[in-house]
Amino acid sequence: MNLKKIWLSSPHMGGSELKFIREAFDTNWVAPLGPNVEGFERDLEDYLGASSHVAALSAGTAALHLALIMAGVKQGDEVICQSMTFSASANPIAYLGATPVFVDSERDTWNICPEMLRKAVEDRIANGKKPKAIIAVHLYGMPYKQDEIQEIASRYEIPVIEDAAEALGSTWQGQNCGTLGDFSILSFNGNKIITTSGGGALVTKSREHKEKAVFLATQARDNAPHYQHSEIGYNYRMSNIVAGIGRGQMEVLDQRVAARRANFEFYRSELSGKNGISFANEPTGFFSNRWLSCILTPSFERREEIRLNLQEKNIESRPLWKPMHMQPVFSSCPRYVNGTAEDLFEKGLCLPSGSDLNQSDLIRIIETI
Repeated sequence: MNLKKIWLSSPHMGGSELKFIREAFDTNWVAPLGPNVEGFERDLEDYLGASSHVAALSAGTAALHLALIMAGVKQGDEVICQSMTFSASANPIAYLGATPVFVDSERDTWNICPEMLRKAVEDRIANGKKPKAIIAVHLYGMPYKQDEIQEIASRYEIPVIEDAAEALGSTWQGQNCGTLGDFSILSFNGNKIITTSGGGALVTKSREHKEKAVFLATQARDNAPHYQHSEIGYNYRMSNIVAGIGRGQMEVLDQRVAARRANFEFYRSELSGKNGISFANEPTGFFSNRWLSCILTPSFERREEIRLNLQEKNIESRPLWKPMHMQPVFSSCPRYVNGTAEDLFEKGLCLPSGSDLNQSDLIRIIETI
């Protein structure tokens, strides 16, 4: 039986993307600058509000790299990073020759645990190594505990880099994710809530920081008639064609959030409490875009039974992120763990969550489980 593939999170075009791409071709704006780049940045700034200043870049990882540079991270420094995340949250720390210090999660949101964060900060300071930054992640679109994280960061005067790669369209106490950190990053990878096929953005609170990010992202070329460079730069700017896709996607962002939240509610209504399956709830004042719908099973064995059964029926699913402190590449890094992330990884599974799923897809997934 040849069953149609159901993907975990596939791109979903809105229809007007080609209009912006065609304009780029018709006007020969195919370089990493142009009207679509500026327009996409304005669209994001209007959506996010809170006096946001956005630099459109080639990837969310590039945005995180530049955020760390502007936060003053250098070789030999330490940066606290949420352990329960994708490796792109931690890799840019290593790019700079700094050391990630991994902190475990709490059960409510699956994000960085304030109690463990405080312990990590105080312990690193006591050992003469005050962290230069804190990377906190809104996992699967669920906001982290902003008030508690910010209180610790403010007390010890450590900047927060908000990894909102999975959280465009999510809010905390009415504030848009992507505006909560000293620096914030977004991702428009092919599997995200909206996509530019590949791309990201750095969100800052000042125009000066945005201009600095753009300067670094365009090879740090000095203001001179010839090519002159006083700093190391990077080729990180978003292209005008890719930005055109983003402009079209921004027109349907709210619809995409609504569709993914509807997927989650369907799964919860059909599966919650059955065979030990449970879901993460939204704390009061938290609004998740439900980028991916995730379930917790009673055991590793049950998780694998479900995953393999879905795979057999041509349905893609995936275990939750393997924590960074468990990754071979980071095995020697300091960590402050309480067992939460390891337990979530062992028992958690991401179900198909694309905004293009139809009712028959969802029913097929439920029946397979």
